[in-house]
This record gives sequence, C-alpha cells and structure tokens, in this order.
Amino acid sequence: MTGPATAERQSWVRCGSCATLLYRKRLHRNLGVCPECGDHRRLGATERIEQLVDPGSFAPFAADVAPVDPLGFVDLVAYPQRVAAARASTGLTEAVLCGEASIDGHRLVVAAMDFRFLGGSLGSVTGELIVRAVERAQARRLPFVVVTASGGARMQEGVLSLMQMATTVQALAGLRRAGLLSVSVITDPTYGGVAASFATATDVIIAENGARMGFAGPRVIQQTLRQTLPAGFQTADFLFRHGHVDMVVERRALRPTLRALLSAATPGPEPWPALDAPVKPAAPATGSTSPRPGRTELALPAGAAARAPSPGGAFGVVRAARHPDRPTTLDYLATDFDGFVELHGDRFSADCPAIVAGLARLDGIHLAVIGHQKGHRTAELLDRNFGMASPAGYRKAVRVMRLAARLGLPLVTIIDTPGASPGIQAEEQGQAAAIAESMSTMADLPVPVVAVITGEGGSGGALALAVADRVLMLHDAVYSVISPEGCAAILWNDPAAAPRAADALGLTAPELLRMRVIDGIVDEPAGAGGLRDTLTRTLAPLLDVPGQELVRRRRERFRRFCAAGDRVHAELGSIHE
Repeated sequence: MTGPATAERQSWVRCGSCATLLYRKRLHRNLGVCPECGDHRRLGATERIEQLVDPGSFAPFAADVAPVDPLGFVDLVAYPQRVAAARASTGLTEAVLCGEASIDGHRLVVAAMDFRFLGGSLGSVTGELIVRAVERAQARRLPFVVVTASGGARMQEGVLSLMQMATTVQALAGLRRAGLLSVSVITDPTYGGVAASFATATDVIIAENGARMGFAGPRVIQQTLRQTLPAGFQTADFLFRHGHVDMVVERRALRPTLRALLSAATPGPEPWPALDAPVKPAAPATGSTSPRPGRTELALPAGAAARAPSPGGAFGVVRAARHPDRPTTLDYLATDFDGFVELHGDRFSADCPAIVAGLARLDGIHLAVIGHQKGHRTAELLDRNFGMASPAGYRKAVRVMRLAARLGLPLVTIIDTPGASPGIQAEEQGQAAAIAESMSTMADLPVPVVAVITGEGGSGGALALAVADRVLMLHDAVYSVISPEGCAAILWNDPAAAPRAADALGLTAPELLRMRVIDGIVDEPAGAGGLRDTLTRTLAPLLDVPGQELVRRRRERFRRFCAAGDRVHAELGSIHE
C-alpha cells in the first residue's frame, strides 16, 4: 500500500551528476535537464518524441515485425526472454519507435531509439523498422530525423545484427539520391554499430549536450589497447572539436534547431521576391560583337564604372582588400541573410574555422552559404588562420555543396582568402586533392551557384569556391593567381616591386570584368544589407533554369578560358590597348 510518505518520496529524484535532490515535476518541466548542474538525463523514446514534435501530431508506424532468434542464443537467460522483459518494462515492441509527425507544421518521419530496451542495441527488427521509416520518408517526400541511443549491435543475433549497419546505410543513401534531408540527433550513449552506420550517415549530425559517441567504447579501448584516455574523450565537445558533428545543442534548443533545418528542406510555397528592375546585359567586351548565347550579363551598379581609381593604384586596392575592418562572411550573414544555421565538420577528422558553412534565407529564398572567415582582430585572425582553409575546410564545403544539391537549394559562396593553408600538415592531409574535389563538385552542382569575392581572392584557395554560374566582386576586392609580393619576388627578384606586379596582374574588379572573368561589380561601401539586393537579382534568373542546363553552361563558362585561345582573345580583345 502506498502512503503519503511513499508518494512524497516518489515526488523527488536525485541528480546522478551533482547529487542535488530535485522535485520531479520541476525536472520534467526542465525537459529532464538538472537545473543545478545542467546534466541531461536519458529519455525514453516516447518522452523524446513528445518533447520534439507538435502535440498530437505523432502517428506511430505499425511495428508488426516478429522478433527473431536466429542463433537460439542463451546466456544467463534465453534471448527471447530478454526481449519479452524489455517489451514489458518499456511498453515498446523494439529499441526504436518510428512514425510521422510535424515540427511547427513541417512534416517529417522520426525514429527515436530507447536505451532501456536491451541497451538500444541494433538487431534485425530494429534495423528493419529504421529502414521502413526511411523508405516511408522517401515515398512521402519527407525529411527523416533519427534520435540515437545505443550500446551497439545486438550480440545475441550474431552476424545478422552486423548486417543491419549495411541495410540502414543503404536506405539513407536512397534518401540522399531522392534529394531529401536526413538528420541524426546523437544522445548519450551512441556506440558501436549504430555510431558506425545510420547515426553518422545523415546529412546533418546534432549532438545533444552531454552525449557520448564512438565506435569502440572507452572500456574496450582501455582494456584492449592499454591506453589512458584523455579527459573528455568521445564527449559531445570532443566530437565537435574533431569535426564529427555539426553542432552541440542543449536539449531545450533541439526543437528550434530542427525547425530551422526542416524549414530549409521544406520551404513551402513562398513566392520568389519581385525584382525592382530587370537585369540589364553588360556591354560586350572589346572585340566582341555580342554577348555569348545563353548568358545574362550583369550591369555594373550605378556609379561603379565611373568611380575614381583607388589611391595607390592596383596595390592600393590590394591593401583595401586586406584591411582587417572589411566585413567578413559572418558579418554578411548577420546583415544580408536571415536564419543562418551553421554546420560544422568534415566528417573525417576536423572542423576548419577558416570556412563557415550552413543554411540560410535570402529574401525568402532558402539556400546554402559557404564562405571564408578571417576575422577583425589579431586573436580571431589567428584562430581562423587568416581565412586560409585546410583540407578539412574544403571537405566541409564539399559536404554542404552536396547537401545543397540533394535539397535543390541554390548556393552562395563568399570568398576572402589569401589562399589555401600552406604547410606540411596541409600537404599531408591532401590539400591539392581537397581543392580539386571542391572545384569538381561545384562544376557538377545541378543548382544555381553565385560566388562573390568580398576581399582577397587568392589563387586556388579562392577558385575552390568560385566555380559558379555568376561571379560577383566588390569594387575594392582582388582576385589573382598569385599575390603581388610572390609575383614580384619571382619575376622581379625584388619584393619591393609588389606595386608593379599588382598593376601587371590585372587583379582588380574593373580589369576582371573587362576580361569577363567576373559578371558584375558591387560598389562600396555597400553598408548593412548591401549585398542582399544584388544577390537576389543575380539568383532570380537562374532559379528556373534546369539543373543539367546549369551544369552545361557552367562547364562552358570555364571552358572558354582554356585551349580555344584565338576565340577567347577575339572575345576579350587586347587588354593592353
């Protein structure tokens, strides 16, 4: 019989982290997060879904898959008895609960694992239910979100459990080919076969604060390799620092974060913004009789062509482009874009701070944005490596490019870098291959791509983000195969000849427009929001062009700078006249 004293005791719970005695209802209102120390208690699948989706919107899928016991496995008790006990204690039929729901009206398919059910282990039925959920998402053209909590593959099913890693990853590959978003929310713990399959095979990976993830658990590593693990090993912060997850999110912020991602993936019937004025074709280059077929050239903004040369000639422009007070990618994202959600990590080893990437909106247009990030003050410049990206930065960029292609989102790149990061480590990590992959990926993207050079456009490090349908350039930006100092040292054997080299390299915006390397110039100072109108007007005519036609035109655009020298020079005229 339960008396008042027992009921009172059941109303309180002790935090497993700080040992504070907490009122159970207060802990529930705080989503299972200790208000004293921030410890994120583990949640069951049902409670997790209730926290994430709109009230009353979750419709579970039938879990009518018969349990299997392929090996007749018995340890202390028979495997079927363990499954029966787990079903009785959790009220679930398996270690995952799947269904269709909505988050702020955005429909999705969601799967939530429950660690209470045999440690959230991945067995044949678990794998089957996840695959069915992914297939339902593909059939219904919906995003897929999975919340993971698992100790790994279910040993009692032997190799059949191992096979579920392959089946779930294959299912997610089909979702990617269909152009649909997939997101995993990593919770504590996520290990073994789940960590090495669908938990990390999604487009976006979110780690809940306090989560741990890895292939081999800490105990296995310590016992097998006799290694002392560093503090914080395999924690959410560790995963973030090493580029394995996009973000670490407090539980209260999970729902808003998912809402932002779903909004980008399923933007709805928002009308494209009306243009104040049509884009006018630019005057043909010297020696050309007409613009190239199929190309819409951009006019210089009012006053740009007549603007007086910058003090100090071309080298003066170089100094202006390098000025630490010039707006950075993050500055433009704050003033010209809306709803930016940053994504992190190259899914290999690191997150490069010199590349910023994610999803945003531009006057109602959902798109992906990738840009170099320098900084303004010495500490930030050092932290961001002066905007010089490592191979991890370009791999992160490629990952977001491919996500944009799958979701059908236009891509905007913001370029401001002296060049790619040099050095032994960058070479060891394959810098040349990373840049080549970035350019190759951009060339084949079936979505509109607009690049804007806002500061320094240094060599291959800049070109890696500039294989675009349209390339814009701020008036006081530069774009060059080599720095003036490097050119002067090689050709003049005198670094002091950098101003002469700058003039000779033709690296300023007016020169590059004349050579049709770029399509338009954005005058300066643009002020807050100054890029918004130009980018919107530039993107608008590209939005209705079929993907394969975009790819064809983009390839043709860059092909004309190559072997057909006579034709190219006929179009450009003599740049030295």
